[in-house]
Amino acid sequence: MKKTHFTILLSLLCVSLFSQVNSKTATVYSTSSGTNQKLTITDTVTFNKSGQPFETEICVFVNPNKTFQTILGIGGAITDASAEVYAQLPPNKKQEFIDAYYNKVKGIGYSLARTNIGSCDFSSESYSYIAEGDKELKTFNIGHDKKFRIPLIKQAMNAVGKEFVLYASPWSPPAFMKDNKTVLHGGKLLPEYYEAWANYYPLFIKAYEKEGISVWGISIQNEAMATQKWESCVYTAEEERDFLKNYLGPVMKKQGLRAKKIIVWDHNRDLINQRANTIFEDPIASKYAWGIGFHWYETWAGGEPKFDNVAKVHEAYPSKNLLFTEGCIEKFSAENFNFWPNGERYGRSMINDFNNGAVGWTDWNILLDENGGPNHVGNYCFAPVHADTKTGQLIYTPSYYYIGHFSRFIRPNAKRVSTATSRSQLLSTSFINADGKMATIVMNESDKPIKYNLIVGSFEAKVEILPHAIQTLCY
Repeated sequence: MKKTHFTILLSLLCVSLFSQVNSKTATVYSTSSGTNQKLTITDTVTFNKSGQPFETEICVFVNPNKTFQTILGIGGAITDASAEVYAQLPPNKKQEFIDAYYNKVKGIGYSLARTNIGSCDFSSESYSYIAEGDKELKTFNIGHDKKFRIPLIKQAMNAVGKEFVLYASPWSPPAFMKDNKTVLHGGKLLPEYYEAWANYYPLFIKAYEKEGISVWGISIQNEAMATQKWESCVYTAEEERDFLKNYLGPVMKKQGLRAKKIIVWDHNRDLINQRANTIFEDPIASKYAWGIGFHWYETWAGGEPKFDNVAKVHEAYPSKNLLFTEGCIEKFSAENFNFWPNGERYGRSMINDFNNGAVGWTDWNILLDENGGPNHVGNYCFAPVHADTKTGQLIYTPSYYYIGHFSRFIRPNAKRVSTATSRSQLLSTSFINADGKMATIVMNESDKPIKYNLIVGSFEAKVEILPHAIQTLCY
């Protein structure tokens, strides 16, 4: 079916659905601070014919006839660290973990995954897939990944089924290919190794697919402007453009991998516009780029997240896809496993990123241990789920439930629906799934309960949301 036909049918479905909505109800799922509500059904509200709202009323307006981007998926990264911790769980906890993330009924229905090409900070050590100095890549071997990471990816893939999407990102080329002769501390890819490094990506993809794991796409470089104490490599916008245009794009095409998606940038929102302008304005480089990835760590320097930068890229390059590729709560502390603002940060980011055009959202590590690792450079962080490796117990943080308000109810191929709120106390976004079911997410970061009207087309339902809470309304 052509995309245009799908859009027409979807519009007709919306009209039909909401011409009868006065006889329909919405199921309200809630997660609220200071309560036992964690993705809990807390209410069923009824739609009635709406009138003109008053200025004193708080409203969430949904127009089901206006749809936008199609959703690729929501999920998290399957890193070495996640896989190594998973391997230590007792069998019953392994199954609980897989269900918690990848089951659409028992868990939160992840379908999207990212993984690392070679080592990253969330590996127990630095490693490469080739021997030192092997410019011809004759020793390429993914044996390292077969011990922990590939088995976990297969568990996730089998649990999800055909909706599972995996993409991969490198943190650094091998040390001998870089000007600083280490995979750590930034540095640059030497020009004489551009072709060899470009050939590394197809070898990774084909090796994984030989193991039965389909790789949907790749990003060129994780955090391309970050010099980190862990694996990192710096590309200016012009360097990334030229590497894509002259090496990686042509090599992927030559290797029969033109259908694999290539993501540029894969770094923070602050500099995303300059990177997009430089690469997407070049017609040759642009034809190889599926879209642009972004992270949320621009707030390290203080200030508010630059959500509007994402919207401006979407406005300037509407044919390019926007994908949130990484975010996590940094500065791990075991005392903060249940720190509620950590979950709210996820809700705020996901609502804004989707409303600004993102087609998917990928959290960082899906699982870490009780110390926020393993991490070979001490960069310990939070994950939505932690495992206490001493007891074998799983620890679910508020972030897990906040993400679940999106991932369980917004399925791949859903379309975002026009949504607006009448007051700044509430954040909201809405989607219509391919089966016609709607999901509206509403978030209240204030200290007071809020009564609001959910107005969908010409019908409305009366809803209340508790302080510091998030709801998904399904109808």
